[in-house]
Amino acid sequence: MKPVVGCFHVLGVRIGALQISDAVVQMEEWIYDRGQCHSVAATSMHGIVEAQQDPAFKEILNSTDLVVPDGMPLVWLGRRRGHDLRRRVYGPELMLGFCEKTARRGYRHFFYGGEPGVPERLAESLQRRFPAMQVAGTYSPPFRPLSAREDQEIVAMISRAAPDVLWVGLGTPKQERWMHEHLSTLSVPVLVGVGAAFDILSGRRRQAPPWMREHGLEWFFRLLQEPRRLWRRYLVYGTQFIAYFALDGLRMKDF
Repeated sequence: MKPVVGCFHVLGVRIGALQISDAVVQMEEWIYDRGQCHSVAATSMHGIVEAQQDPAFKEILNSTDLVVPDGMPLVWLGRRRGHDLRRRVYGPELMLGFCEKTARRGYRHFFYGGEPGVPERLAESLQRRFPAMQVAGTYSPPFRPLSAREDQEIVAMISRAAPDVLWVGLGTPKQERWMHEHLSTLSVPVLVGVGAAFDILSGRRRQAPPWMREHGLEWFFRLLQEPRRLWRRYLVYGTQFIAYFALDGLRMKDF
């Protein structure tokens, strides 16, 4: 698939070299065009390592219309490749940035993901900030795999709601796989995988201070909050990311 913006590659995964304002413009173009369903994935080091361990997932990322650099390591690598990346395209900030710019344009938002009650709290929080925005619907899917009938019912529910943007908060790699599997069945202009944005913007989890987010230390803040759930992602996957990158730099492995 032809990239819609300038890009760079990290371990074989194509990353869009853009900022939040650029992503918002692209999303609005897709909504205006309404020609087909497009997908956006906010990806960090976690997603890049998952792609090395699962070639099918790497193909999914590279078939996504726009993969944005959610983590600071990807921003740093993009800068080394000559791109002017001032900040990362952080999932929660992408959602807020889009809502802030477009709240009065009548776009309809659907929030799919999170634990029971979270998408509803997220929608309420955003409507308090942006009273003019329209919420088309919310849904928290069960944690277990869905049956074919359940999946069809969810697709029908989303289609009836007729959203312009479907925000997906299932976590990596589940949300990227879900978007990829449903691109042909959903008549929604834009699907956006934003992961932790559901918990953070709904108030369910605290956000790292700005100085930590801007200096690549948010992982440490989140690890202190949820060590049992996140230790593998940040400690094991982080080490693997460094090892993969070293192998790539030494041309000892073809990614």
